[in-house]
Amino acid sequence: MGRVTLQTIADHVGVSRMTVSNAFSRPDQLSAKLRDRVLAVADELGYAGPDPTARALASGTAGTVGVLLSETLTYALTDEVAMAFLAGITNELAPTGLALTLLSAAPQGDIVPARDVAVDGAIVYSCNPDSTAVGWLMRRRLPLVFVDQAPAPGIASVNIDDRLGARAAAQHIVDLGHRRVAIVTVGYGGEFGVLTDPLEATTAYTERQRLLGWFDALGAAGIEPTVLRQRHANPDDIGYTAAQTVLERGDRPTAILCFSDAIARGVIRAIQDGGLNVPNDVSVVGFDDNPIGRRTRPALTTVRQDVDAKGRAAAAALTIAIDRAKTRPTSRGRHLVLPTELVVRDSTTRAVPDSSVATARR
Repeated sequence: MGRVTLQTIADHVGVSRMTVSNAFSRPDQLSAKLRDRVLAVADELGYAGPDPTARALASGTAGTVGVLLSETLTYALTDEVAMAFLAGITNELAPTGLALTLLSAAPQGDIVPARDVAVDGAIVYSCNPDSTAVGWLMRRRLPLVFVDQAPAPGIASVNIDDRLGARAAAQHIVDLGHRRVAIVTVGYGGEFGVLTDPLEATTAYTERQRLLGWFDALGAAGIEPTVLRQRHANPDDIGYTAAQTVLERGDRPTAILCFSDAIARGVIRAIQDGGLNVPNDVSVVGFDDNPIGRRTRPALTTVRQDVDAKGRAAAAALTIAIDRAKTRPTSRGRHLVLPTELVVRDSTTRAVPDSSVATARR
């Protein structure tokens, strides 16, 4: 037998081509007995079902939603925070039948994923604010949800309370008596290195909110931190090189606040390789409550965000936006902010008076 089509099955069953089509795409239009008969014949003839491309053209839907990432797609499948976020999305999408497509913000030859890949909507996740890919999605008038991005009019967004979380981390350091503090952060554009005006150098929403939070607590205590800003790269390498830089400065910090746990791990490694002790010589605080923070030695003090809840909330907001776009294309998006929580572990301790530093090392 040649290629099996809907008409082939219709001829075998003795029904119309539309009846066979309904058996696959509109089962409520047939009796259960007739549908079972059609599907049995289709299975016997080796028919896999209607062509997905043709079905998408006919229905005007792709059956999938995108997640736009500024980082490489490999990052999303290896970073434990990103993987937990994607898991939350897929768990929330499971009952809808929608698939998930990862979109790189970088062009792939002549293909621009944000412009060319068929999706019913997209989640923009922690992307460079200057990325042209975000502009392509908006020009396509797709339902969108921003995550870890600056909220925008008419677009639903999901963020965590980065500022409050960073403030709690810095206040913890202040309460432990630390006065020489460094901050290691990371960004896409602007200035890099040791910054004289950190808020002027930042363009990304999350980075700016965390800086504001750290400064809230440190400024109230009269502390002027050393802020070292790195370009996006391997976070462990970022932390290692940044720690080397701040430790070599004349007034070594007794505490370092880090943009992420992955960066903090590199910071701890550099401190230990330099012959110093964490936390007795230098206390270190991360952000995210990445599982690597619990595996790090000493276990990392950090700010916890519920990444699974963030993924679920983003997926739920996107399915709502897709449904609303069918009837109310100009509906207003909801802005959701999820809580954070300081988790104190072993990488922080009370500051040692300068005169006692030499005796505090193990």
